[in-house]
Amino acid sequence: MKRLIEKNLEAWKQNKRRKPLLIRGARQVGKTYIIRQFGKNFKSFAEINFELLNDAKDIFKADLKPDRIIQDLSLLLQIKIIPGETILFLDEIQEAPEAIKALRYFYELMPELHVVAAGSLLEFQIEKIGIPVGRVSAMYMYPLTFPEFLMAGHNDDYLSVIADIFKENKINQAFHNRLTRLFGEYIAIGGMPEAVNCWIETKDYHECHQIHRSLIETFMQDFLKYSKKHQIKYVDRLFNEIPRMLGRKFQFSAISGEYRKRELDPAMELLQKAGVIHKVYHTSGQGLPFGADINFNRFKIVFLDIALAQTVLNMATTSWILNPLEQITNRGGVAEAFAGQELIAGSGIDIKPQLYYWHREARSSNAEVDYLIVSNDRIIPVEIKNGKEGSLKSMKIFLKGHPLSPYGIRFYGGMPNIVDNIRSYPLYCVAGLRDG
Repeated sequence: MKRLIEKNLEAWKQNKRRKPLLIRGARQVGKTYIIRQFGKNFKSFAEINFELLNDAKDIFKADLKPDRIIQDLSLLLQIKIIPGETILFLDEIQEAPEAIKALRYFYELMPELHVVAAGSLLEFQIEKIGIPVGRVSAMYMYPLTFPEFLMAGHNDDYLSVIADIFKENKINQAFHNRLTRLFGEYIAIGGMPEAVNCWIETKDYHECHQIHRSLIETFMQDFLKYSKKHQIKYVDRLFNEIPRMLGRKFQFSAISGEYRKRELDPAMELLQKAGVIHKVYHTSGQGLPFGADINFNRFKIVFLDIALAQTVLNMATTSWILNPLEQITNRGGVAEAFAGQELIAGSGIDIKPQLYYWHREARSSNAEVDYLIVSNDRIIPVEIKNGKEGSLKSMKIFLKGHPLSPYGIRFYGGMPNIVDNIRSYPLYCVAGLRDG
């Protein structure tokens, strides 16, 4: 299963000024798998899983000297760890805080050794002890994007077809139909590696759905690990209700039951740290950076994985496979959430992403643009539309009020076209924005 992060890992390997690397991301997005695959590029691979090897924790407790640590790990693993030839993989590193601290000294005292670390719920441990500033690099991983889904299913040739859409603003109808079908499969199966692998190997939707159920149970069991006892019910409620609000401004008052913002807000922060949700903040879009003009009280939410979100809601997703265009028309919130996932994953491997949207409330007319992105230092509004048609009133209002934005982009169920200063592309093209 190819992942787009692989080229970044190879660049890190070749960089003479590289630092120990932390792979960050939610549970079950493929961190361990991709590092093991990457490890095949080295003469030897040494893996420590701190959940399975308690003795390894003790090695880091004695002191943080790389020479001694490597000597002891070599004895424990029965593998000769040789700087420049071996990659050392520290998995589930959140279980060994001293190992996180030791990364700094690997950089300062043994920079020739390739050290990679990963872990589930790593953000919570980092918050407690921090990471050495300027001594450790990070890369972020997410569920498979639609292009990665295509690669997993041996449909790599369609990547160039999608790229050509942005260059030529057209696509063969047969290719469009095929990509729309594959897009429907992706929305039903999602991007969690285990589910994707099951679909590629079996095409058994029901088996994939059982994997979704199992993954949801795993995420819910994690609540016990990072929530205080009194917070668990709030985290659980948000986890089950947030998917219902996809594509809409989040309101604490919309959560069913007698819950208050001061109870739910800290629980939401926990879900963010776990990588289960991403906030999309409101901004006026009047200038860059967007972060200088955020309204933290107005936001929408993107769930980790579009198939998991639908499973939480007990939504039947087989119809996405059977008739994707009809579903795009009927489930606009799902399409918007898909676009959010793609934009998050395309924001850059080495930075923590942040998405923004624009909304104007006026007595005579409200207007909202789903996402704002930056291209060539210009603000570009992006709308996700149901079906093949749909009004672009909000987009036009934004462009009129933001003359420095040269054009807007619409993703929808139709064919590519350009009308005035609005460019329209099929929904399956969202990830193509990373290249444009």
